[in-house]
Amino acid sequence: MTDKPRHIPVLLNEVLTAIAPKDGGIYVDGTFGAGGYTRAVLDAADCTVYAIDRDPDAIREGQPLCDKYKGRLHLLRGEFGSMADLLRENGVGSVDGVMLDIGVSSMQIDRADRGFSFQKDGSLDMRMSRSGQTAADVLNTFAEKDIADIIYLYGEERFSRRIAAAVVARRREKPFETTTEFASLIRSVVPHKKDDIDPATRSFQALRIYVNDELGQLKAGLSGAEELLKSGGRMAVVSFHSLEDRIVKAFIQERSGKTANPSRYLPAAEQKPATLEAVSKKAIQPSEDEIVRNPRSRSARLRVAQKTENELWVA
Repeated sequence: MTDKPRHIPVLLNEVLTAIAPKDGGIYVDGTFGAGGYTRAVLDAADCTVYAIDRDPDAIREGQPLCDKYKGRLHLLRGEFGSMADLLRENGVGSVDGVMLDIGVSSMQIDRADRGFSFQKDGSLDMRMSRSGQTAADVLNTFAEKDIADIIYLYGEERFSRRIAAAVVARRREKPFETTTEFASLIRSVVPHKKDDIDPATRSFQALRIYVNDELGQLKAGLSGAEELLKSGGRMAVVSFHSLEDRIVKAFIQERSGKTANPSRYLPAAEQKPATLEAVSKKAIQPSEDEIVRNPRSRSARLRVAQKTENELWVA
């Protein structure tokens, strides 16, 4: 990694304002990627960052930053859903702030061999950790109904059944190997107009989310952040899809005691003391200037919550 960042993270100033790094503070960057958030926090204060990424490429390429911020940056390979355990293994039981940037990183998208982009011809991989089943494995071995369910649930694609049927018919002739093969098949069966988003967008999103259990990781990561934060500490979560944002919003609402009673005919549920407090009522969105500079930021949403003094809920 060169000293100059390869890209500017989405909503960087807003995340820094939310986290408010202070001298002596300890912060977690649960989605290290190219290190943009980590670098900004370390530059803002004489603090320490524990940066987590399951991608071995990100950990390897981030090593030069450890030399630059001697003793203040600790790179941990693992899943951010396990952040509480990872931090405890490194002797840390509480932190002042947690940052999460959910989804695929720019450097993963830009590398054709990783298989995340339908705009580049590469192996149909999509594994952030470079281990486990690939996207090709899913398309070539899963039942038609299961493929349709994945594309519908995680991509919100209304033509999911049509795509799944075409996948099964195509793989009888030749197994899927590349991103171009899958993207071309989708475009051949999904009706679209010239100005529409690429019809492959939602299906690629769905496969990526499924292969990496991204929604499961998000739920675990939110709980881990809540567990680690000191009273007054903050979590800042940037998401890019409605599926992710709904999970973040619901978690903060629940822990803030804002969840509505499921039915007015049922007894009101016992109100547990709030463990989090939403810092802003609505999600923070990028400015028009940022969208012009970085079109990938268009769908980004930032939600911020602050830890209260109350004890964590016991399951």
